[in-house]
Amino acid sequence: MSRLGALAPRAKPAGAATSTAVAFDRAAARLGGRTIWSDVSLTVAEGDFVAVLGPNGAGKSTLINAILGLLPLAAGTASVLGRPPGDSKGLIGYLPQRRSFDTGTRIRGVDLVRLGLDGARWGVPLPGLPSHKRDAARVGEVIELVGAIGYARQPIGELSGGEQQRLLIAQALVRRPKLLLLDEPLDSLDLPNQAAVAALVRRICEEEYVAVLLVAHDINPILGYLDRVVYLAGGNAIEGAPQEVITSETLTRLYGAPIEVLRASDGRLVVVGQPEAPFVHGDRHG
Repeated sequence: MSRLGALAPRAKPAGAATSTAVAFDRAAARLGGRTIWSDVSLTVAEGDFVAVLGPNGAGKSTLINAILGLLPLAAGTASVLGRPPGDSKGLIGYLPQRRSFDTGTRIRGVDLVRLGLDGARWGVPLPGLPSHKRDAARVGEVIELVGAIGYARQPIGELSGGEQQRLLIAQALVRRPKLLLLDEPLDSLDLPNQAAVAALVRRICEEEYVAVLLVAHDINPILGYLDRVVYLAGGNAIEGAPQEVITSETLTRLYGAPIEVLRASDGRLVVVGQPEAPFVHGDRHG
């Protein structure tokens, strides 16, 4: 079995005991009377960076919705942060599929991040109150964490896609979640920004000790940062270390059809086969 990438050891905070952030046991999901996936078992530990992979229509976003409690399981069981799905919403940060901001959008980045704290409140926080000071400190903390200090006070519509994505991740982090769900955060970003966001997410796992599930089409920009992958295809899923899952043998078994995992001359992985239309883990922006 070929080695796909080496990970630097992740330091666990002193005194922290590893616990499970997400666990599915023989779970199944149905939409419109159709089974999307079934017999899915997986475990995500606190502080892990996990990619959710698979072709279009395999049920990656469905898995995120099941974790959020937006879609009840058709079979099996699940726990999220030790509770049934939906009971831990205040401890989950969620970034849905890419939102685009019109160039004329005038809300500042710092205000967008603050909406993660008080977007559901009535009224406007009053300056000078202790809670307002604490909120302002936390907003500043996560803006610094994502490296957005230099542009956080600019209108969001004037920022690049990568800058906007950093601020959206800061918004998802501002309430100190234990679990961060990112649905295709790299989509529409160029390769340098994909790599930068992947490195940022890895650092968030380490510094904030947050479990992250990131839905992606392309494993290559994130491969060197991952702890584990969940690969959905053919109505089922395989979970494990990248070098165990992204192999010809494993994916052939998952799809029930011949699949080849190839390494290009530049080191990028390409997955090819004919269970449906061929698909590629590779550069979609070149």
